[in-house]
Amino acid sequence: MTMNRRDFLKVGAGTSGSLMLALSLPGCSGMPTGYTQETGKWKPDAWLEITDNDKIHFTLARVEMGQGTYTGLTTLIAEELEVDPEAITPRFAPVAPEYRNPFYKLQLTGGSTSISSSWEPLRRAGASARQMLILAAASVWQVEAAECVARQGHVYHPNGQDSMRYGQLAELASKQSIRDEVPLKPAAEWKYIGKQHGRLDARAKSTGNAVYGIDVELPGMVYGVVSRPPRYGARVRTFNEEEVRAMPGVLDVFAIERGVAIVADKYWRARKAQEALKAEWDNEDALSVSTDEVFASYRRAADDDPGDSERSEGDYEAAAGNAGKVVEAEYSQPYLAHATLEPMNATAWYRENRIEVWAPTQAPDLGRIAAARVTDLSPGDVTINTTFLGGGFGRRLTQDYVEEAAAVAYRVKKPVKVIWSREEDTQHDLYRPAMLHRMQAGLDGNRLTGWHHQIVGPQLLTWYVRNAAPAQYPWAPKFMYGTLGKIGLLAEGVATPKDMSAIEGAVEYPYNVDNIDIRHTHTDPGIPVTFWRSVGYSHNGFAVETFMDELAYEAGEDPYQFRRELLAGQPRHLEVLDRAVSIAGWDSPVPEGRGRGIALFKSFGTFVAQVVEAGVENGKIKVYKVACALDCGQVVNPRIVEDQIEGGIIFGLTAAIYGEINFDKGKVRQSNFHDYQLMRQFELPEVTVDIVESTEAPTGVGEPGVPPVIPALGNALYALTGKRQRRLPLTADV
Repeated sequence: MTMNRRDFLKVGAGTSGSLMLALSLPGCSGMPTGYTQETGKWKPDAWLEITDNDKIHFTLARVEMGQGTYTGLTTLIAEELEVDPEAITPRFAPVAPEYRNPFYKLQLTGGSTSISSSWEPLRRAGASARQMLILAAASVWQVEAAECVARQGHVYHPNGQDSMRYGQLAELASKQSIRDEVPLKPAAEWKYIGKQHGRLDARAKSTGNAVYGIDVELPGMVYGVVSRPPRYGARVRTFNEEEVRAMPGVLDVFAIERGVAIVADKYWRARKAQEALKAEWDNEDALSVSTDEVFASYRRAADDDPGDSERSEGDYEAAAGNAGKVVEAEYSQPYLAHATLEPMNATAWYRENRIEVWAPTQAPDLGRIAAARVTDLSPGDVTINTTFLGGGFGRRLTQDYVEEAAAVAYRVKKPVKVIWSREEDTQHDLYRPAMLHRMQAGLDGNRLTGWHHQIVGPQLLTWYVRNAAPAQYPWAPKFMYGTLGKIGLLAEGVATPKDMSAIEGAVEYPYNVDNIDIRHTHTDPGIPVTFWRSVGYSHNGFAVETFMDELAYEAGEDPYQFRRELLAGQPRHLEVLDRAVSIAGWDSPVPEGRGRGIALFKSFGTFVAQVVEAGVENGKIKVYKVACALDCGQVVNPRIVEDQIEGGIIFGLTAAIYGEINFDKGKVRQSNFHDYQLMRQFELPEVTVDIVESTEAPTGVGEPGVPPVIPALGNALYALTGKRQRRLPLTADV
């Protein structure tokens, strides 16, 4: 089946109306609501449930992977419902269109969009429920609703003494109707939003009661492991099935699409059997590239193809021709693994022509497609139970680990937990893509007259569309899954969103330059890639802000002042830049053996400036201090904002100092934390986070701490050593 772009648009125009209508009425388009007499529960919308005995449940449409949605989104509901956030019990959402992320039209958590996508809908849900409770109480007391007040789970009579609990009012509230939109509380009346308070999941996590995917236990559960080929794309040819099957506790050994699965009654027995497995792989279609060849291919592509124009202003070629000096630089970044502390895992149970999956997934609706794809089931026959996630960072947007668990469970007809080892997690990841950047700029004295940026590397949609496209149309038969993916790629930028993964952060270049030329040369060496914390901003941040630093030195300017003079008309950029410099004491003497570096970057709507103070100790890079100022709009929970920015800084520094995945003829060289290191506790710098008070709509904080810290560290090392590093990871080259 083939379809050109014009035909796709015709079909899309005829089929997307009902979907968009459902999404335009959040919480009202198919989720059962109302009061149930038998259970004593009132469900006013897709998110809230209030019971006769005063229990309040909140259905959390975004997963909790440490970034604070469990607390932040609950706070939005609590504020308008007039209850303490502690009085609400969150639970993870099932797969349903009501819970889709409006930014992506998929039920996923990513892009630092949890608060921004929920800011108004959840507050309106809480406000509407509160008003219905007030109306119910007013009808009982025969008073004006406007004279009643909701406070701490009660509605109070105008006399200020009599009150009724929310649970008492649940059934009667379900019969109320609201014709007009309920006004939201003004900021001056907020009790919880913007206030410093703890996390609602802290106790469960610190006591071991929070259930992560790897914690799931089911009656009669067995354990599965999968041996995958060393080279991506290979297929199993033969393996010693009988020998492995005869080992203690082994229940089954069989081939699946991604390798050889071994199922045993105990996890350790499955691993021991895996050690005895001898598989021969068919490498005809396997990856064979090495890292050096990847970058050689990037350079050839850059030479042969100037790339698609992504932003063009003025006439860069003329500006470069007239410039007193043209500065050029090339930057490169390696493939990076995600290294989530909870390795990939999922539990699945096939029974009665249905399959149920328990998984730490960032995208449960894609997980449903993944499970249906490897069984004879339709997506409607798949139930996804989302657990807490021990780190996501974009890795758990891709559902290969769910596919494996579903394929194994479909065969053994028992509840089976499939767990990846740390080595498997490292060597069979989908990586942050390696990228190449060619930069050029014109300078007239100390004035920047032209900016050219050529970005070379793959896009992520090519790899992600496999399950994402069918998830948008779960009614489609499975034989169309491949076609839907092709249509999604064909319609990219027309009927589907443009893939910004390679260019984001580069095209938003904030500095005032008359002549700008930004291009993307698309080339893909076939290494599997996916989203990584801060995505394209991570590699573009390094290239843009390191080159800006180089230009400042070429112009004989202070790196801070050089940036500042180019930010006229950018007040939010300027404020965070000035604040970070002030915190860091930019103009004060640097301690001996240290250097300071600066970087400024906007990502996911959030403005971040950072100053890093670093040096070299015992032949290793040592980061002493990071001063960070950010403007993320209205803050819901300041403590969580600080935590996320600090976490992003450590994540970025880890990548800057240690991060590198290398391929050797299709095989990944790294395997565990000994050769793919994370920063350790004793290495952590002193971090200061300054949050700009703002009334702007909230933006993201899970990822914006990552992009600027990498170039800021590189710039600090240059200030110390006088040697410019244009390749990551950075080295202690003094």
